[in-house]
Amino acid sequence: MTDHLGYDKHDPTGKNSGNSRNGTRANTMLTDVGPVDTTVPRDREGSFEPKIVKKRQKRRRRVPPDDLHDHGQVLESMAEWQNRPLDAVYPVVFIDAIHVKIRDDAVANRPIYVALAVTTEGRRDIPGLWAGNGGDGVKHWMHIFTEIKNRGVNDVLMPRL
Repeated sequence: MTDHLGYDKHDPTGKNSGNSRNGTRANTMLTDVGPVDTTVPRDREGSFEPKIVKKRQKRRRRVPPDDLHDHGQVLESMAEWQNRPLDAVYPVVFIDAIHVKIRDDAVANRPIYVALAVTTEGRRDIPGLWAGNGGDGVKHWMHIFTEIKNRGVNDVLMPRL
């Protein structure tokens, strides 16, 4: 929406520009792995055309490779976020895994490892998300902790597993 309108959300340059954000609309997509609820942004003129999920689209199969190439900027931003430096000290870090269904030739339950931290200023931070292969082994946990340490974390006062 920012590219479409030419200004960021809450940016004063968008005031009285003729077209502005107008909330979102709920949409339920029927996919290969079941229904997925999404929200689609709207603009006042109705000229915004979503690229991945078209207006009023109800069914979606696998994302074609062409769609992924169109969104290289998103993939670059994700890589930057995954490799960003972290704070040196976190008072509390929660480490856990959630199991989700992931389709990779077949649907399988796979763990997504989550690190949720509280900064010294009291804000929430997510140091990272890691997709697992189904095992909960020591090697995988060591990989996660080593990555967090290599990204700048020197001390955690209260780790919670």
